[in-house]
Amino acid sequence: MKEFKDLVQVRRSHRKFTEEEISAEDVRLILRAGLMSPTSKSQRAWQFVVVDDKTDIEKIADAKDVGSQFIKGAPLVVVVLGDPLQNDCWVEDGSIAAFAMQLQAEDLGLGSCWVQMRGRGLTDGTSADTVIRGILGIPENMSCLCVLAFGHKADERKPQNEDRLKWENVHAGKY
Repeated sequence: MKEFKDLVQVRRSHRKFTEEEISAEDVRLILRAGLMSPTSKSQRAWQFVVVDDKTDIEKIADAKDVGSQFIKGAPLVVVVLGDPLQNDCWVEDGSIAAFAMQLQAEDLGLGSCWVQMRGRGLTDGTSADTVIRGILGIPENMSCLCVLAFGHKADERKPQNEDRLKWENVHAGKY
């Protein structure tokens, strides 16, 4: 296990993956991280759909027009869902869970990338949410926040550059 300060520095988005499958134990650890993430009022109201079927992954990649085609090369995706009527913090809770899963993947040496789906869609006006709901049989009350693509890294990314941190965006006491 890496030290946390190092883990957050080396975690980068990866959009290229090898064809190697992710082990069942690694998938379990990734999901465990999401399930352990903090939530508003400890509701734990998110839902995760784990998809490793290549055909379904390819369909999910086509759920929006821009920025999702690389998903087709991922051996595993996790769809992060929430029920807006059950939890007014579903976006925040799902975001925390998604990032916890990404950090766990990095700690395992795996690559990941967040693909925004909430508020996105196709040029014909169909929402990504509607497309994904149809592919995976998701109930109408659930909304898709994002799709996380996971896989063994097929590209190299340099760690975050400490010198490029925007400390000027941090305000002490008052803005």
